[in-house]
Amino acid sequence: MSVSKEQVVEFLSKMTVMEMATLVKELEELWGVEAAPAVVAGAGFAAGPGAAAPAAAAVEEQTEFDVVIEDVGAKKIEVIKAIRQITNLGLKEAKEMAENNQVVKTGVSKEEAGTITKLLEEAGAKVKVK
Repeated sequence: MSVSKEQVVEFLSKMTVMEMATLVKELEELWGVEAAPAVVAGAGFAAGPGAAAPAAAAVEEQTEFDVVIEDVGAKKIEVIKAIRQITNLGLKEAKEMAENNQVVKTGVSKEEAGTITKLLEEAGAKVKVK
């Protein structure tokens, strides 16, 4: 049976953050790779290896962001509800995420990070976008 690219994208879109993290770990082990950002080869050897990193980071604009809860605040239940709305997690997982100040979503666009931040802050949480 052949699976189309669209079917794979649709399937992955329905996964929770926790399921996606588990899948990534399994694929890393299966394929013997590590899901890490690519490094630009050959950049900055004239100035030394350490000097190129800040210059390369300044040239490229960040396109993927992580939304992290820094503090749940006084309205913990509202924050848990917001987390469940954003991630489709169960009550227990959303509660643990709120209590442990975990990453709510990773690798999202700037616009989506802004939307998520707004939802969580309206619920009473203090949020940081990395």
